[in-house]
Amino acid sequence: MLPISVCIISKNEEEHIEECCRRLAACGVEIVLTDTGSTDRTVELARKYTDQIYHFDWCDDFSAAKNFCMQKASYDWILSIDCDEYIEALDEKALLRCMERYPKAAGRILIRNRFTLDGQTSFEQVRVSRFVNRNYFQFAGAVHEQLVYRPQSSIPGAAEADADASPVFSGKDIHLTPVKVYPAPITILHVGYDISEEKMQEKCRRNITLLKQELKAQGPDPYLYYQLGQSYRRLKDYEQAAHYFDAGLSMDVDPALDYVQTMVESYGYTLLDLKQYKEALNLLGVYDEFAGRADFVFLMGLIYMNNGLFDKAIEEFQKSSSMEEFAVEGVNSYKAYYNIGVIYECSGHIPEAIEAYRKCGDYESAVMRKANLLRSLG
Repeated sequence: MLPISVCIISKNEEEHIEECCRRLAACGVEIVLTDTGSTDRTVELARKYTDQIYHFDWCDDFSAAKNFCMQKASYDWILSIDCDEYIEALDEKALLRCMERYPKAAGRILIRNRFTLDGQTSFEQVRVSRFVNRNYFQFAGAVHEQLVYRPQSSIPGAAEADADASPVFSGKDIHLTPVKVYPAPITILHVGYDISEEKMQEKCRRNITLLKQELKAQGPDPYLYYQLGQSYRRLKDYEQAAHYFDAGLSMDVDPALDYVQTMVESYGYTLLDLKQYKEALNLLGVYDEFAGRADFVFLMGLIYMNNGLFDKAIEEFQKSSSMEEFAVEGVNSYKAYYNIGVIYECSGHIPEAIEAYRKCGDYESAVMRKANLLRSLG
């Protein structure tokens, strides 16, 4: 058995908990569940896989619940996941090496978010700090909680011998405390966004209430503004989303942080949704800082496209199609080629459009457009 405790908090998660625990059990790790008041079969189903089940009185604070769960674990090394997150891959030997090499750093696992977009299943991926030694870390933040150094930890010591780890900052009280991170060899499938529109709106409204409470308590914070913007964006309240993204980006933020990169991209898409196409062109001013992954380059292609700058749009889509780093599936492949095809088709360059659609593989929209063009050619 791996000397690792997987900590999970739950409430009415009977739809997900068994699959979550089943996959974890196959990895040979300890499962620790903290339930915050389930009235369904969540606890009953979890007992098939673990007897480490505890109750926590919910207090509108995810960090408090997760810190409680961490302290109930048998092992110091903690992997924190949610009920709707399923292990897809865990390299045991590589993980043990990381534990030895980075004892005081945070392991960033790869999370693949599954969601439905325009009737099709899509994925986006992001690395998040979730694997740590509890002697040095705890959670902070009532909602969209993040790992931070424990107050009693020696911060200088936490950074020593971790030259290959990268600094990251999380939350208001962490701006003064750089957390060392490294890529942990763990991949998770997150299905929590693949829900009905009604449930998603309910989840977003709950998050907005908690985020505003935290913002009122601690003052302006770019991460809280980012999360508020994301929640309003999911509610399709683009005016409010733009307001909070703008507030976050107007503060002193580090372009190297994943959430800042995503905030810039979400802000760009929000401006497009608001049909503020010329304003979106202002993102050219931060191009060099954010064009390191395909998502931002793809976004610039869309911005050029909506401003009628089609040659520049094709150039950006071609560039994004050749990039390796991405978050949203397709921005460096079929989605980029599809937009190139649309531009060529609309401008009357039919052979070029057909070739671009061909490069999209089995992407349904491209398959249909290509078939229509071939029929029109006889």
